[in-house]
Amino acid sequence: MRLSSNKTSNPAFNEYFWNDKNTSSNTLRVSGVIFKSIAAIVVVATVVGYVWKLNEQGVDVAWFRYGGIIGAIIFSTIISYQKHLTHIFIIPYAIAKGCFIGGFSVWIKLRYPELPYQAIGVTVFTFFTVFILYQTGIIVVTKKIRSIIITSAASIFLVYIISWILSIFGIRSFIWGTSWIAIAFNVFAAIIASMTLLLDFDYIEQKKHKAPKNMEWFAAWGLLVSLLWMYVEILRLMKKLAIRF
Repeated sequence: MRLSSNKTSNPAFNEYFWNDKNTSSNTLRVSGVIFKSIAAIVVVATVVGYVWKLNEQGVDVAWFRYGGIIGAIIFSTIISYQKHLTHIFIIPYAIAKGCFIGGFSVWIKLRYPELPYQAIGVTVFTFFTVFILYQTGIIVVTKKIRSIIITSAASIFLVYIISWILSIFGIRSFIWGTSWIAIAFNVFAAIIASMTLLLDFDYIEQKKHKAPKNMEWFAAWGLLVSLLWMYVEILRLMKKLAIRF
């Protein structure tokens, strides 16, 4: 990446964050994406906190888990095909995802109280690690890497769908157990989830000051999807390891 002014080897001064000044307010800006991402994360965290509170009051929150994931899939599908409507559906998506993560975290928290908090810490650490690797150019998003990430993510999603369908008929898929194969799959899924952040960073880098400003919502949604998927995979992996060991 090139700097817009004096050259420096310090990645903190990379133009990815620091050249939002003197640019059109009608185009996608990094500061806008950051603000919208934080707003969406706050919505998710608020819903998760509400679900946890309901659980503490003795309310059965299992339906939050199932209803949330179905709602998240529906809103994700709409956003994927109607990007210009992201600003309308990102909050409903965040609410749905908050319901799912709240219910899912409660389910694990009942047996392993500290795991959700540890998973949050690992997720944040991983986010900044991937960001630094991207910013410093240690990892460059090429067409080949992009293709590998997208293909792997789609394959993982397909495995989850098939496993869910099989579970309806009472067939338990290998991915839900604690076998070494299940753990290996979970590790792979967590790695791919973290690598999708590279696609998000690259999208923002390519679209800043070029794409319409409303695409900030789409970029924020992409970051949100990657972060939440990564959190879920890390939490699932930590649970399996806790049971195994």
